[in-house]
Amino acid sequence: MHEPNFDDALKALANPVRRKILCGLRDPAQNFPGQEHPYTLGVCAQRIEAVCGLSQSTVSAHLAVLHQAGLLTAQKIGQWVFYQRDEAAIAAFVRDLGQTL
Repeated sequence: MHEPNFDDALKALANPVRRKILCGLRDPAQNFPGQEHPYTLGVCAQRIEAVCGLSQSTVSAHLAVLHQAGLLTAQKIGQWVFYQRDEAAIAAFVRDLGQTL
C-alpha cells in the first residue's frame, strides 16, 4: 500500500464512473462475473470494460486515474492487468477526509 494522494483521490472520486468501478470492486465476483482467472488476482480490465459498457480506452483512463490516486492496485500477469481496491489506502483517505472536514 502506498498512501493515497488526498487531492488526486478527491478528483478521482468526483467522477460517477470511477465511483461505480471502485464500488463494484468491493464484490468482484458478483459485479464482474465471468472472469476465467481467480478473483484473488483482482478483476481483469477486460471484465470491467464489459460491465461498464464503455470503450477500452475510456475505461483504461478511469482505471489509471484511480490507480494513480492510490485507490487501486494493478498487477500485470501476461497480457492482462488485474485491478483490486487498496483497502488500506481507501481507509487512510476516509480518515484524512474526516480530519480535513
